[in-house]
Amino acid sequence: MGYQFIHLESYARKADAKGRSTDFIFSEASRKPEASVHVANPLPPVVVYGLGVQEVQEMHDAAASAATITVKGGHVRKVAKDKKTLHTVVASYPATMAEIHADPAKRAEAEEWEKRTIAWLRSQYGDDLKSAIRHEDESHYHLHAYIVPVDEPGMSALKYHPGVSAKRKIMSVGPAEGEDAKALGKRADAAYKAAMREWQDSYHEAVAVPCGLTRLGPQRRRLTREEWQREQVQAEALQKTVQQAKRVKASGDQFIARVKNEADAIRTAAARDKEAAEEANAAAMAAREQAEKAQEKAEEAVSRAERYSGISGRLRAMWDALGESKLATKIREEFAAEIARVQAFARSLQTRLKDEEKRRHEAERKAHEAAQDAERARDAALRMQIERDRAWSLLPPERQQELAMSGPAMKMTLQPSQTKEKR
Repeated sequence: MGYQFIHLESYARKADAKGRSTDFIFSEASRKPEASVHVANPLPPVVVYGLGVQEVQEMHDAAASAATITVKGGHVRKVAKDKKTLHTVVASYPATMAEIHADPAKRAEAEEWEKRTIAWLRSQYGDDLKSAIRHEDESHYHLHAYIVPVDEPGMSALKYHPGVSAKRKIMSVGPAEGEDAKALGKRADAAYKAAMREWQDSYHEAVAVPCGLTRLGPQRRRLTREEWQREQVQAEALQKTVQQAKRVKASGDQFIARVKNEADAIRTAAARDKEAAEEANAAAMAAREQAEKAQEKAEEAVSRAERYSGISGRLRAMWDALGESKLATKIREEFAAEIARVQAFARSLQTRLKDEEKRRHEAERKAHEAAQDAERARDAALRMQIERDRAWSLLPPERQQELAMSGPAMKMTLQPSQTKEKR
C-alpha cells in the first residue's frame, strides 16, 4: 500500500502561464493528440460518473459564454475569459496499471477506492460535479473529476477552492488592530494552508483510511525505510479496524432494524388482539343480554307450563285461551262434545294404566318367588355334594382304592347309608 494523492486546480478559458486553458484540459482528458504527447499509447477515457468529456465541454462553454457579472455602477457585463470557470480534481491510487491488470485483488481494491472517491466528490460538490473519468493509459490508476458551477453567479470556480476561499475571507475583512499588511498576508496564507489541510484530512478520513492509505508519503517527512514500512503497517491495521467497525455497525444496525420490526409486529398483533378482545367483549355483553331475555322468557314459559301441565292443565289452558277470546262461548259449544270425548279417553287411559301397573307388580312377585325357589334348589344340591364328600372321606383307603378302580361312577353313586353299614 502507499499514501493518498489528491489535487485540485481551477482553469479559465484563457490559457495561463503554462499554456493550460479549459480547452486544453478537455483535450487532454479526451486524449486528443495535441494534448496527449506525454502518453506513449493514448487510450480513450473511461467514464465512471456523469457525462462524457465532450458533453461537459459543451455545457461549460455554453454557460461561460452566457455568464455575466454586475460591476460597480450596476453595469452588467460578460464574464472575462481569464476568469476561472472550470474546477478539477485529480486523485491517484498507489498501484501501477500493470499490478492492477495482473492481480484481481489489486483490481478490487482499486475499484473500492474509486467508489469511495466518487462518493466523497459528490459530498463535496453536489450537482456541480458533472463528470469523473478514469485514465488507464498512464503508469498509475487515477481519476479526473470536472466541476462546472453553472448556477453560480459569475460562474466562479474558485468558490470550490477551499484555500483561496479562506484567504479571500481574511483579506476581505482587512487587518486587525495593530496588524500591518505583511502580518495580514501571513495570516491569510496560514488560513489558506489550514483550509487545504482540512480538505486533505476530509479525503483521508472518508477514503484513505478505509483503503489503508497513509496521509503523507515518506519523502516529504524524511522518513527512513523502516519508519515508512511501520507507518504502512499501521495504516493497514487502521483500515482493518475501520472495516471491522463498519461490519459491527452494520450488524448492530441489522439487529436494531430486526428488533424494531419485531416490536412493530408485536405492537400490531397486540392492537389486533385488543380489537378482537373488545369485539368479543361487546359480543359477550350482547349475548348476555340475549341470555337474560331468554331466561326471562323461559321462566315465564315454565310458569305457564306448570300451570297448564297434564290433561286437565291442557284443558284449562284451552279454556283460559278461549276465555280471552270474544268467541269463547261459541267455541265452547262447538267443542263441548270433543272435550267430553277427550275427558272420557283420559279416564279410560288412567284405568288402563292402573291395570297395567297391577299386572307388572304381580309379574315381579312371581319372578321373585321363582328366584327364591331356584336359590333353595342350589342350596340343597350343595348340601348333598358336601355330604357325599364327607362319606367318601370316612371309607378305609383300600375301599377307596377299590371304588376308584371301579370308575368314577361308583363314587358318584355312593349313598350315605352304605357308609354307615360298613362302619
